[in-house]
This record gives sequence, C-alpha cells and structure tokens, in this order.
Amino acid sequence: MVIFRALGPFEAISDGETLDLGGQRQQAVLARLLVAGGRAVPVSALIDELWPGEPPAQALSTIQGYVSRLRRALEPGRAPREEAGILVSAPPGYALRAGVEDVDSWHFEHLVKSDHDGPAATLERMETALGLWRGPALAGFQELMWAQAEAMRLDELRLLAVERRADAALRLGRTGALIPDLEAHASAHPLREEAWRLLALALYRAGRQGDALGALRRAREALRDELGLDLGPTLQRLEQDILAQAGHLDAPEAGPASGVSPGARVAPAVPDTPRGTEPARAGARALRVLIADDQALVRTGLKVILDSEPGLDLVGEAENGEQAIALVRDTRPDVVLMDIQMPRLDGLAAARRILAAEAPPKVIMMTTFGTDENLYAALRAGVSGFVLKTSAPEQLIAAVRAAVAGDALLDPAVTTHLISAFAGRRDPSAPEGLSDADVDLIKLVARGFTNRQIAMTLDVPEGEVAGDVTALLRALGLVDRAQLVVLAYERGLVSPGTPGA
Repeated sequence: MVIFRALGPFEAISDGETLDLGGQRQQAVLARLLVAGGRAVPVSALIDELWPGEPPAQALSTIQGYVSRLRRALEPGRAPREEAGILVSAPPGYALRAGVEDVDSWHFEHLVKSDHDGPAATLERMETALGLWRGPALAGFQELMWAQAEAMRLDELRLLAVERRADAALRLGRTGALIPDLEAHASAHPLREEAWRLLALALYRAGRQGDALGALRRAREALRDELGLDLGPTLQRLEQDILAQAGHLDAPEAGPASGVSPGARVAPAVPDTPRGTEPARAGARALRVLIADDQALVRTGLKVILDSEPGLDLVGEAENGEQAIALVRDTRPDVVLMDIQMPRLDGLAAARRILAAEAPPKVIMMTTFGTDENLYAALRAGVSGFVLKTSAPEQLIAAVRAAVAGDALLDPAVTTHLISAFAGRRDPSAPEGLSDADVDLIKLVARGFTNRQIAMTLDVPEGEVAGDVTALLRALGLVDRAQLVVLAYERGLVSPGTPGA
C-alpha cells in the first residue's frame, strides 16, 4: 500500500520507506493529481500548469515519460503490460486512484467535514485530523498557483479544525488547558471572530472574567483597525452575557477523558510535581514546556523540535514577555524557552518576574548572538542556561533536560563571551563560611560538570552531589545552578585558562 503525504513536504511512502518520485516537475505531476481528489486532470492542464506561457515542443512526451516513471515507483511489482492501479489513464488525462485514508489531505478533509455524534466524537476526530499535519501543505510547490490555492484551502480547514476541537472541549467542560492554544490562535488570526469567542468563553469559565472582557476588547480593536467594523452580533451578545454573568455561560461538568486520543492538548492540568524532577520511567508525565518568542517562524520551528521528542509536551506559545508571564501562571510549565529580545516586555524582565514567583519553572534564554549584552544580567536573575537560536535540535533538547535535572547548560558561544567578561580577575575570594570541599564543588559546577561527572570525579554517590549542590545554593542564597557559574567567575575561583572552563 502506498501512503501519500501532502500536509507538509510532499512524499509517497510504501512499507515504511519513502519512494523516489524523481525530479521536481515529475513530483509536481503526482501532486497535481492528488489535489484533484481522484478526478481526472487533462494532459493539456498539466502542460499549461508545469510550463506556463510557452511549453516546450516535447511537452506531451515529457508528461508521458513522467507518468511512466511514476507508475514504476508507485507499483514496482506490476507486470509490464498489467494495467496501472494507482496512477491511471482517465481520458483526456490521468487520475490518482487511492483510498481516502491513503492520502493525508483527503483523510484530513473527510474528518473535518464529517458529521459527528456529540462533542466527544468531534473532539476525537479533530485531534486525529490535526495530528496529520507536518507543516505547510504542499510545501515543495509554493511557486505553483494551483498548489498555493490548495494550500490556502487546506489551511482554512485546519483553522476550522482548531476551532471545532476547542468548541468540543468547552462543551465537555475542559477549559483550563485550552487557554494557551486559543490565545495563540486568536493572536495569529485576529479577524476570526470564532477564535475570540472561544478564547473569551474559556477565560470566563476559568474564573477570569476581566481577561475574558479584555479578549473581546482586543477583538474589537483588531476588527476596527483592519476592517472598520465593530464586533459581530455573536460577540456582542457574549460580551453582554459576561458582564451580566449569565448562567448559561457556566461550564458543564467535565466529562471523562475517554474518547480523546493520546497527546490531546485539551487534557486537564497535571497534578503538582516537584520541579527539577525528570520523568525517569515509562508512564511518567511529560515535561511541560512553554515557548516565548516574538517570531512566529521561530516558534513553529521549536514546536516541531519539541513535538518530535518523546517526553516533552508543548503547553503554550507566547509572542511577548507579558503573554509569557500570563501563560506560566495558567499552564504551570516545567521549563520556559524564552527569547531574550521581545516587544512590550523583553525576555529578561519577564524572566525576573517569572523566577520571583513561588515554585517557578526553569527558564532557558534563547539568543541570536552569543555576545548579547543581557547574558550576564539574565544569569544573575536565575535563568538555567542559554542556547543560541542556531543551535542544533539536540542541543536545545539537552538544555531542557539539563535544566529540569538541576544542571546548567550554556551554549559554547555564550560561555566564551561570559568568560571574557571575567578574564582580568586574578585574586580568588571564596564567599565566607564555605569549606574547601564547597569551593571545589563550585569550581566543578562552573566548569560545566553535571552531577554524574562530579560524582565520578570525586568518587562519591551521584545523589550525594545533588544534595550538596542544593545545600550550597541555599547557603549562598542562590536560586539556580547557573548562578554558581557567575559566582565562580566573579570571585576568580575559575579563570579562562582553567582546564574544562
């Protein structure tokens, strides 16, 4: 069986292996047939769309050659004179014969448009549909008009699926975990009144009446600024009902979680778990990660990385420091990936406020340059590390896991800049009241050693090292391991020439 994927880079897969579909134009022929939804596409249309304006004299034979090679790739075991079963001749052209569930875009559209039996079934279908997305639809053919039109149509269906999923979850009484997703959805698509309705209703049911009215004010501003219109009748009625605290707005009693696919983003908030504890066994809860960056492209890339890593759960996205603070309060993440430069409230100010709260999450700062002037101030504020936005995905994942485990991870480019700031210090001066063993431990932490590496170096149990580091932080009035790095360089306990530093 061949599976066709169009919700992202276009590809065909057979028995778990990606098929070689040839060059860009040859792939475009198959993608165009897929977009037709099983209907025949005339050869003349294929020629006009592949070579707009002046097609070559051999265009017809070229198309026929493409089709022949595609058939061999899709059905390698077919006998030479046996009729094709997937890419078939359908005068005056060709058609793609495949089952609805064999093409992700067909399956997606079927799920979104199907009638559903109640909110639980709707929620399950929308989760399944949205789970098929791997990126912008038909990502390899953006320059072709038919692909652009199809991508826009499918993306509109995706937005509808997001809103239908949220509406179903609200009808089931599942509110709190919806808010970050709806906040991001409404901010990204400010002219969609349904997005604002769902966000305002979710906020109201979460006991945040003021924030619900604030969301509707933002909707009104967006519509007036962009279109010169006021809120539509539905949002106006909702605003009046919120002001009157109308009884019909109250959340229904939350239903059971059955019928929701694993990984659903509408699951209830997890119970409190001590921070700094990483899941160590199968079945342990995933680490909850929040992204804060003003660039949508960066957030999308980070989301792809996190979604592909087992044990990590993206719980929200913010585009400025103010949103990050609010989402931390609402979602209680374990780790925040925070851009250091953001509008309205920058990452450094937001990190300070987040880390000043009771039982704060770990905060990892992201920066474009290792020479950012705010690096030192952020470490003093208690962030758990730095990564460059250009870092490899495994570096980002390592930073998240290191932060939760109590380690500090600094990108080498960032570390080099920080070290240079202390290059002139020569006179060690350890804080008063610390033993020689404490000073040795600070030096090892400053050199980037993990608890396991320190345990191997000192020949002591790893658990003992973790306890000693915690006691040392408490004695020095520090909140995070990374601050020990700052202290070591400030006091001259580690210098740029120290091995391993």
